[in-house]
Amino acid sequence: MRIHLDTDFGGDPDDACALAFLLGRPDCEIAGITTNLDPGGERAGCVAHYLKLAGRPDIAVAAGAGATLSRLECYLSTADDPRYWPAPPESMPGPPGAALDLLLRSIDQGARIVAIGAATNLALLEVIRPGCLAAVPVFFMGGWVEPPAAGLPGWGPEMDWNTQCDTAAAMILGTRARLTLVTLPATLTAHLRAADLPRLRASGPVGELLATQSELHARENGMSELGRAHPGLPDDLLNFHYDPVTCAVALGWPGATVEKMRLEPVLEGRELRFRPGDAGHGIDVVTGVRGDEFAEMWLAAIEELGRKRG
Repeated sequence: MRIHLDTDFGGDPDDACALAFLLGRPDCEIAGITTNLDPGGERAGCVAHYLKLAGRPDIAVAAGAGATLSRLECYLSTADDPRYWPAPPESMPGPPGAALDLLLRSIDQGARIVAIGAATNLALLEVIRPGCLAAVPVFFMGGWVEPPAAGLPGWGPEMDWNTQCDTAAAMILGTRARLTLVTLPATLTAHLRAADLPRLRASGPVGELLATQSELHARENGMSELGRAHPGLPDDLLNFHYDPVTCAVALGWPGATVEKMRLEPVLEGRELRFRPGDAGHGIDVVTGVRGDEFAEMWLAAIEELGRKRG
């Protein structure tokens, strides 16, 4: 299956976990990768760094939108932090429109779009080529619909970063795309744990860097404390597999519960919510995930990537 990955790589390392998962899957061909919130091409450079480690520098990468549509906000990556990147990635700024051209090429090749960052690139594509997002399956990591299950953090729509960082773009996506929402509450059952680190580090250079970045991210964001505070989470929590689960859903993984809903994106102040209603757009919504099954499948894919590289 062809996949085009649109990502805000170089922040939360679950984007890197998602890319590594796709690279390790025998049922996936990556048609192209575009970055969003990437004014200087730093995020594209981070992607290229991982592709080189994986032995796949042949995959096309293009830096996309540098700021959000909603408020023209820019966000820093981790590219300049040597703790995350012991070997500094080289920035890859691109000409205006290169990311949209790559997206269109992937769509023409029959690729599904997996969006694991702001929806900015996709919204700009829809503005330039109205109707294009209705012709291709789009899997978006975002869209808060129902609260998390008991025992999990009681996070609301305000924690739905990919939606809230660019609500104007998410509004376009929610009304124009052939859309599957992989919701934040559903992905809270899929965990990266400290117990996984030995297998990661033994899998090769990609796994080693994933382990380093995930441990650092966990320390800086209090993930072990979060895990101990909620009975539905492991005490050795490092991160949630938000983005890797989105990739698995796009590949047709049967371990996700998907419900068809009619949802309307509604802006309430500066916060966008997806409200059920008859006037809404028909959207597939992931409402549950077999988290333990996914975590093992993810680790197996990273190990397979290491074998390919070796």
